Amino acid sequence: MKKLTIAMLCIMLTLSLVGCGKADISEVKIDYGTSSLYTVEDMNAAIKVIKKKFSSFEGCKLYSLSYSSDECCNNADNIAWMNELEKANDNEEIFTQCISFNSSFRSPEKGGGAWAENEEYTWSWWLARSEGGKWKLMTWGY
Repeated sequence: MKKLTIAMLCIMLTLSLVGCGKADISEVKIDYGTSSLYTVEDMNAAIKVIKKKFSSFEGCKLYSLSYSSDECCNNADNIAWMNELEKANDNEEIFTQCISFNSSFRSPEKGGGAWAENEEYTWSWWLARSEGGKWKLMTWGY
């Protein structure tokens, strides 16, 4: 009887841990679009930053990331917006480039926190950098 109880407790503990953990970024479909501004390597560097942040969204599953457009990213107003966000965070880096990706993902099956239960979301992700620098995630969400 004692062995059966211990075995059942082990099974229950294992099952309780299966639903927990990091976000699923294992099968993300990437759409690089067409860009004369950024190489695939530039985009992959930005995608790596997005995936790192998304990994903290416990229980979510990322389906796709797609490059927005050169028109959106080569826009003085959007670069100015990135610089305003940087100043608002009391940082002084001056950005000369920005990049944006749209995403599709699913929230945790049981919801939790700010997440609706098992809901599909579409978010935009904005990153900026100085010429030749590293991408910095500036804002994300609707």
